[in-house]
Amino acid sequence: GKAAPDFTVADSTTSVHLASYRGRVVLLNFWASWCAPCILELPSLLEFHRQHPEILVVGVSIDEDEDAYRRFLVQRHVDFLTVRDPSQSAALKFSTQAWPETYLIDAHGIIRRRFIGATNWNDPEIGRFLKTL
Repeated sequence: GKAAPDFTVADSTTSVHLASYRGRVVLLNFWASWCAPCILELPSLLEFHRQHPEILVVGVSIDEDEDAYRRFLVQRHVDFLTVRDPSQSAALKFSTQAWPETYLIDAHGIIRRRFIGATNWNDPEIGRFLKTL
């Protein structure tokens, strides 16, 4: 129930400024292409993104290797907004220590829920919780 720390992260193709998404529910996912639990959760996250266009899914990758990151996006057909943050500046603001780690942020910029580890984004309980936002 606290305000999500604001951040701006830009890589060679994308820029993300969290505060600019106020007014929308945001699912903020910290991940890496080499992270086995991140890979495990990705299919359900992609499906969630397609089934919930009203929720902005934002991925922040901590990959250091830009080529590996770009290949991963193409090979895994990642179509939600994602940015590479090798310095982990955004993750540090959220005190993220495990990957994947995901924050559900309401339209007022308040963190409503934190998910640590691979999550099944198609779990009916998550769908019920979303209806409370």
